[in-house]
Amino acid sequence: MTTQQIILEEMTPGHLEGAVELSRQVKWPHRREDWELAQSVSRGIVALEEERVVATIMMTPYGDNAAAINMVIVDAAMRGRGLGRKMMEEALAQAGERTCCLTATQEGLPLYEKLGFVTTGEIVQHQGEALAVSAPAGVSWAESGDLARLEVLDREAFGHDRSALMKRVFERAKLAVIRDDGDIQAFSAIRPFGRGLVIGPVVARNGTEAKALIDFLLAHHQGKFVRVDTDVSTDLAGWLTGRGLAHVGGGITMRRSMATHQESKPAHHRTYALVSQALG
Repeated sequence: MTTQQIILEEMTPGHLEGAVELSRQVKWPHRREDWELAQSVSRGIVALEEERVVATIMMTPYGDNAAAINMVIVDAAMRGRGLGRKMMEEALAQAGERTCCLTATQEGLPLYEKLGFVTTGEIVQHQGEALAVSAPAGVSWAESGDLARLEVLDREAFGHDRSALMKRVFERAKLAVIRDDGDIQAFSAIRPFGRGLVIGPVVARNGTEAKALIDFLLAHHQGKFVRVDTDVSTDLAGWLTGRGLAHVGGGITMRRSMATHQESKPAHHRTYALVSQALG
């Protein structure tokens, strides 16, 4: 059987059950709801063999200049036939001139490097049952009118417009904030994901604020299964382990830039935990 007999189509909600089955095959914890979140802000592609989903990929645009390539899975029986490369080429064509980011496994590195991606860092995944901690002072729950400010902070920390994604997160998550004179200066979110809950994004001015936000959420979800994905450069890994969230894996961050020159502006805020490894 060859890839000529495989049809590529735009991903629709009707493909999600097949996508969930694929993610189970590679031992991802994603539920249908987790796929729905990604698809709602992305342009997805599926490969079909006799209507069975045998590969997936998504291109999530962040404004006109950036995108995340994610949810890249090829059925084990279809590997080694060039289907992964074909899916990547289709997603990159959808991205156009956008700078593309992704989180890679070691197995995916050779293909991504051939397609022009370079390594930029490392993500570590921490998870486990949240230990008992005290809710720190100075952190409170977000209010219904806070979304616009959270979008601004996320854009400054991430460097690109993720307002569509932030709206979806705001709908699904409980959010905690730190205010200075009534103005939000840091925030975090917790929402259902996979086996339990995920904390992210966490956007703050420094590590002290990031830890306070995470502790606030852990204090309200003691004993729950919680996951946090963070870049190793944040230095949160050891602290997260001390909170009962063991290091269980991660990935390699990569970037493919089509721009000849990009201005970099100093940011007063930083992303300390990701929405997810897929979405950054």
